[in-house]
Amino acid sequence: MSHTYDDSNIFAMILRGEIPKSTVIETDNSLAFRDINPQAPVHVLLIPKGKYVTIDDFAANASAEETHDFWATFASIIEREGLREKGFRVISNAGDHGLQEVPHFHLHILGGEVLGPILAR
Repeated sequence: MSHTYDDSNIFAMILRGEIPKSTVIETDNSLAFRDINPQAPVHVLLIPKGKYVTIDDFAANASAEETHDFWATFASIIEREGLREKGFRVISNAGDHGLQEVPHFHLHILGGEVLGPILAR
């Protein structure tokens, strides 16, 4: 899987302020915002500000500071969005087989209702 970062992807454009967003949380290293096409009552996207293509790219190459900030921001989202008690789903698509649409590592954090089966075949 290629980890060549494409600066023209939509999340890079959002990070540069070229596309508006509905911010949930922003830190020095992470940005969380509402999905424009939500698939659940709560649908937040969490991205690192660094140029990481996939979750494994982030895991292998992000600094300790970026990693800590990302997961602390994740925990804050769960708390702020009221997802801890009833649960939630986290999705990160990677590469062609994972049907990744945007080549910038991101988590989909979904909740607010029973979400149904994880995969439909």
